[in-house]
Amino acid sequence: MDFIFLLLDLEILFTFALSVAVFIVIYILIFPFFQNDNRAARLKLISSERKVIRQRERERTNPSENRISTLRKKEPGYYIRRVVESFDLLNFLDPVAAKLLLSSAGYRGQRAVFTFIFLRFCLPFVFFLFALFYAFVLNDFKEITQQNLLLMSLGFGLLGFFAPNLWVANQANKRNAEIRKFFPDALDLLLICIESGMSIDASLQKVSEEIFVQSMILAEEIALTMAELSYLEERSQAYVNMGQRVGLDIVKNFSSTLTQAEKYGTPIAQALKTMSHENRILQMQAAEKKAAALPPKLTVPMILFFLPVIFIVVLSPAVIQMGDAFGSAEGLSFGK
Repeated sequence: MDFIFLLLDLEILFTFALSVAVFIVIYILIFPFFQNDNRAARLKLISSERKVIRQRERERTNPSENRISTLRKKEPGYYIRRVVESFDLLNFLDPVAAKLLLSSAGYRGQRAVFTFIFLRFCLPFVFFLFALFYAFVLNDFKEITQQNLLLMSLGFGLLGFFAPNLWVANQANKRNAEIRKFFPDALDLLLICIESGMSIDASLQKVSEEIFVQSMILAEEIALTMAELSYLEERSQAYVNMGQRVGLDIVKNFSSTLTQAEKYGTPIAQALKTMSHENRILQMQAAEKKAAALPPKLTVPMILFFLPVIFIVVLSPAVIQMGDAFGSAEGLSFGK
């Protein structure tokens, strides 16, 4: 109960809200100065992903080839992978679902999966021990009982269990929002290239180069699809992998359209034209939905901030005149 009363204390709530507001303002002002141009890093990532695809397909086609072990001690993430395999943590979480979630957030490869599972296993203990150390060593909370402090520490431990999921989901939402924004433009560019007589590989190459200025994330996904088209035995699998990596419905529809065209030899231009028109309609509907939701969102700010100011501006001259009139009337009455 002491903990509940502490949370309901207005002074503590006001201090917490003020701290959050100051942090948000500082973050907004300082964060743009620390943003780096990571184009070179993304190009390096695409090149390394091509090497991984090439090596994997070479090992699949030549199983008798001497393979280099992935568990070298000098390899980054070796100890993390060893811990995960020692405690058999792959059965603790679904590695396939974790891989899809990480790929939608831009983290690819087995090392990302092992790191994600390792963090979900270790961070609860880290958060719990840090909360205990902070509560019982660094600060002396006399107004809170030890049972409540232990419950707070357990809550921090539970937060550590869900923290990797929240981080990855946030990154995936950011990537999906950017891809959803620029995918219709990429589809229009691809349609123009196809109708001009270019092949699907050359068209994807051209779209990846042109869309790189607007969205490096979308250009990266297209470049990875091109790499898989070059090395995979079944070209249609590259389109399926693109839909699974991104996870958006518009990209899945695009991948299924290209898969059917690759499998049955149907013309791609007409299907892309229909899909481009539908995506433009969906984009317009999303904009109209946001515009329709704007008036209800502005109702409360207008009542709290705009209307009082308007009333003050409109009524202030009348109040001043009335005050002057009453003052002069009182002066005349006293004079008499």
